[in-house]
Amino acid sequence: MSENLVPADIIKQPSPNWNDRPVPGDQGRPLVDTVILHYTGMQTGTEALERLCSVGSGVSAHYLIEENGDIFELVAPEKRAWHAGVSSWQGRENINDTSIGIEIVNPGHEFGYRDFPDQQIDRLIELLGFLKKRFNVPVARFLGHSDVAPARKQDPGERFPWQHLADHDFGLWANLNTNSATVITKKGMINPDVALLNKSLAMIGYAVSAGETFSQETFDALSAFQRHWRPGKVDGQLDQGTLAALDNIASKMDRHA
Repeated sequence: MSENLVPADIIKQPSPNWNDRPVPGDQGRPLVDTVILHYTGMQTGTEALERLCSVGSGVSAHYLIEENGDIFELVAPEKRAWHAGVSSWQGRENINDTSIGIEIVNPGHEFGYRDFPDQQIDRLIELLGFLKKRFNVPVARFLGHSDVAPARKQDPGERFPWQHLADHDFGLWANLNTNSATVITKKGMINPDVALLNKSLAMIGYAVSAGETFSQETFDALSAFQRHWRPGKVDGQLDQGTLAALDNIASKMDRHA
């Protein structure tokens, strides 16, 4: 059923918080080429749904998936939902313009972050299959909110099953040993290793400046990278395991550009 999700499977819950997307082709933009995954970060799914559908809240998403697997469509996917905020990826800003936003019910780091239920992830995979087929979304452009807004966001976070999604061709994964925790460089340092780190982060898609300074910007981007691709150790430091994952994902991202 993963690529044949029919409209009857989706509960319509219209949000007023949307506008039209830019015209395809304007400044090289596609209509849609990215999916951004979020957690709701609120105590209940009902509370999150109410906020995303409230006039004046200024936020929305295209879909919300409850922990029991129910899928709600809030904004039609061809329209622009307001989910990513100030964002950037691979040199493109305003990620809302060309992305689908999916809110996954989870209380998040503030209210008791927990694992995502299997039935919720199974339904997410069904929805992603539908969207990938409809919009021809590249495998490398299934991302987290923290990837496109690393200074502001942590979601969907280190408990999210990114590897499981990558096994279904929704995102990339580094299939190698990343266990080594020997630190190479960290925040505040200035050295050539940092220059290589910043270059790799930028190659993947993070908005980081070139140079040898391990800045707050570098720390935020590296922490976001770890939440997605090295979730066993999210500390914003470059160690051997993170470096192995970083090099692997950078090379794969280059091939999938």
